[in-house]
Amino acid sequence: MKKSEFYITDVFADKKYSGNQLATFLNCSDLSVEEMQQIAREINFSETTFVTSNKLNKGGYDVRIFTPESEIDFAGHPTLGTAYVINKHLLKKPKNKIILNLRVGQIPVSFNKNGLLWMEQKEPTFGKKIALKTAARMLSLPEAAIDSRFPVQEVSTGLPHLIISLKSLKYLKNASISKDDYCNFVAGSLARNILVFSVDKSSKLHDLRVRVFADYYGVPEDPATGSGNGCLAGYLIKHGYFKSNEINIKTGQGHEIGRPSLLFLKAKTDRDSIKITVGGKVIPVACGEWVWGSHLR
Repeated sequence: MKKSEFYITDVFADKKYSGNQLATFLNCSDLSVEEMQQIAREINFSETTFVTSNKLNKGGYDVRIFTPESEIDFAGHPTLGTAYVINKHLLKKPKNKIILNLRVGQIPVSFNKNGLLWMEQKEPTFGKKIALKTAARMLSLPEAAIDSRFPVQEVSTGLPHLIISLKSLKYLKNASISKDDYCNFVAGSLARNILVFSVDKSSKLHDLRVRVFADYYGVPEDPATGSGNGCLAGYLIKHGYFKSNEINIKTGQGHEIGRPSLLFLKAKTDRDSIKITVGGKVIPVACGEWVWGSHLR
């Protein structure tokens, strides 16, 4: 018989049942990769995390991240949510900063007194650009919906995203993935996630509205994407969206699927590099014990 304690949190949320859901399992050193994938598929959140070391390993805690379909190198809301669970339920004395050992490398997470958690993301890399008409077809939008002042481009801080700037909130709300065009795109691209954004003048809570589509990973639309918003922060700096080499903004995501989320983005140029941090709140929702074996009835 195997047992693991688990915790459910809502990440990038101000209250329960908003933001992005996360299940985090502790005491997972004896779980196989197949068992982790089965559990992630059973839970069916956009991501589930497994803490495989209860003790420090090279200064950090070993964590694996799974979507319902596969293990991934990095994701934002699982990083924040897992750091919260480790700090609250694994450590005898909470710390102001801990490090997660992910497949992408070590990711530091800081805890602020105002309840925000901040992750330092990897240096962004900028990949291929694609034609506006290709992006428009994939989003079931007219080509005129794409803001041609800025490229449609792959960006990665650990998990590649295709970043698309739209001209208005109306186009963002109307976007809908064309499965055939999406499949054709991902077949020849590093990016499997599609991030669209626009200015949102209707909101006093955030500066930009974001949507992320990730069918490849079994997530038709993600309510809050820390990795994608990190890519977006790098993109905004790289292409001078706000005509500044430093940004400190908020983005809203998940409104179209009933999971409103709030993400905090900071980025600045530092010599020849771009430094990115992404923050948000983590709200505890539930906890329990996961037991499995042939004896269960």
